[in-house]
Amino acid sequence: MDTEKTLLQQIREKEHDVAKKIDDVRAGTEATIAAAKIDAENLLCTANAEGKTEAEELYWREKGKTEAGIEQLKQEAGREAEVEAEKGKRNIPVAAAAIVRFVTME
Repeated sequence: MDTEKTLLQQIREKEHDVAKKIDDVRAGTEATIAAAKIDAENLLCTANAEGKTEAEELYWREKGKTEAGIEQLKQEAGREAEVEAEKGKRNIPVAAAAIVRFVTME
């Protein structure tokens, strides 16, 4: 009867086997979770870097468009100023004559 295991011993061995399996699964799960956390951190870093690059590209692209628009507006304003200056030059003799008539009361 010494070679035969008692029912209690068999139950304890089964409990020990199940506890070992649980520990193995727990260790595997913890390793999987740790790897997933590292992957998530890497993905976040990559996403942040890509987002920063995209933001910089967008900034420079839009800045270039804005500067081109500003330059175009300056050129248009310069042309309009020249046109108005020409009109003003043509009106100087008429305006001077009107001022002289007003001052001399003619």
